[in-house]
Parts: sequence; C-alpha cells; structure tokens
Amino acid sequence: MAFYSEEEKTEDYLFKIVLIGDSAVGKSNLLARFARNEFYPNSKSTIGVEFQTQKMEINGKEIKAQIWDTAGQERFRAVTSAYYRGAVGALLVYDISRRQTFDSIGRWLNELHTHSDMNVVTILVGNKSDLKDAREVTTAEGKTLAEAEGLFFMETSALDSSNVTAAFQTVVKEIYNIILSRKVIISQELKHKDPSSLTNGKTVVLQGEMTEDAAAEVPKKAGCCSS
Repeated sequence: MAFYSEEEKTEDYLFKIVLIGDSAVGKSNLLARFARNEFYPNSKSTIGVEFQTQKMEINGKEIKAQIWDTAGQERFRAVTSAYYRGAVGALLVYDISRRQTFDSIGRWLNELHTHSDMNVVTILVGNKSDLKDAREVTTAEGKTLAEAEGLFFMETSALDSSNVTAAFQTVVKEIYNIILSRKVIISQELKHKDPSSLTNGKTVVLQGEMTEDAAAEVPKKAGCCSS
C-alpha cells in the first residue's frame, strides 16, 4: 500500500455509493435532485445502471461521490448485482406511501451484504415524505427498523427536496470519518514502529484515492439519524 506525506500529495477521495430499493420509490429523482436540483414527475423506471459524480467538500478536502442508480425492477437484479462491488456507501430507499416497498427492505439488505465487498455505510431512506395523506409507513417504523439493522435513517422528498442533500451527505461524511480514523491509527502505528519516518513534521497518510481493495477494508460504523 502506497504512502505519501501531505506535502507530496493532495488528497482526493472517490467514494462509490449505490442507490437500491424497489422500482418507482424515487431513486432516480433523488439522484437528479441531489446532483442537478431537478425533478421529473413523469420519469420512467430506470433500465440498467447509470452513475453520476458529485463533488463535496469536507474539512477542506474534496470528496467525489460516484453515485450509482441501480434499477429496482426484479428482472434486472442479476444485471445490477455486479455493480455493488467496490461500494462503500448505500442509500436503501422505500416509498412511505407503499408498504410493500418497506417490506422489501430485508431482501435488499441481504442482497447488499451478499454482493458488496465490505460492510457498507448505509442509510435507510423513506422517500416521498410529501405524500402525507397517502402515508402507509410511519416515521417510527422506519426508525425502529434502522435501529434494529444498525443503519442511519432519514425521510426525504425528491419533489420538494426535503433532506435529499442531507441524506447523501450523511453517508459521505461517515465514510470520510471512518477513513480519517483509520489514517490516525495507521500513522500512530508507523510512528511507534519507526519514529524516524515522521521527521521534519510531515504527517504520513494513506493514498487518497479509493481503490476497490482499499475500499473493501473500511468498516461500517452503525448509527441512526432522524430527519
């Protein structure tokens, strides 16, 4: 594994994040709202897989979130399963106005755990919170499931943009914090083993860009965030 001092390399992080959940829960519109501040009321089900890269800044560091929009239709599951590989974050989305999409969460979690290379930082997202009169899944039910599974939780609306940015930022910030914690631990271990390697005030850090092999080593830190 390559190491660089902060003076030798500017850190640049690339995190692969997948959107998963049943068809028509609003995954594509969540991505459109987050990446382009757009909403498509008559959008059709996504066929295949597409991704977009969105830049964020955390503590002065540029983070690139590569967000994959995975088709939720059952017949495409065999096609999209390969795209879980290398993911370090996931938004697991259901529609608060369609209970069957909430009942599918367990299956999607099993698929995520089966096909991902690691414990992915995951947030459970109850989308379409603007449909208050049509709600079939309560906020409390969402929170309870998230706590039971060790997930973050938030309700969103791609239509009015409520909590959309916050949901993506929650995942990205948690991944960044995990990696930062790992760097501190590794730096301390290196200093203990070979103090001479940290002379002249340089801080030894891991190579910034995430490779699949490196991403596979990031542990999940469970938690729960309410909207």
